[in-house]
Amino acid sequence: QVQLVESGGGLVQPGGSLRLSCAASGIIFSIYTMAWYRQAPGKQRELVAAITSGGTTNYADSVKGRFTISRDTPKNTVYLQMNSLKPEDTATYYCNAANRPRQYWGQGTQVTVSS
Repeated sequence: QVQLVESGGGLVQPGGSLRLSCAASGIIFSIYTMAWYRQAPGKQRELVAAITSGGTTNYADSVKGRFTISRDTPKNTVYLQMNSLKPEDTATYYCNAANRPRQYWGQGTQVTVSS
């Protein structure tokens, strides 16, 4: 059974930081591309950042220079370090594991940026 369990969300003031974690089980973590998506109320889910099995990363333009995605293969965990957070970063953040045609999603963790 595949599980992706996110943690680390919460309420933070503008300019603050959070680190999201996603612990994976039930997959061969090392061969999967891992990614973070987010969905704000009334908006479509969008890609925030992704990291391939080889460590290549890509980011949405809106988060470049502020967010960093990383993976710890021995721990089967992917992280999203979020700095200089803005109110427009408020969303539910989802962990995604992809090795086509297989794709799995976590349940999501809420991030709220507000003063």
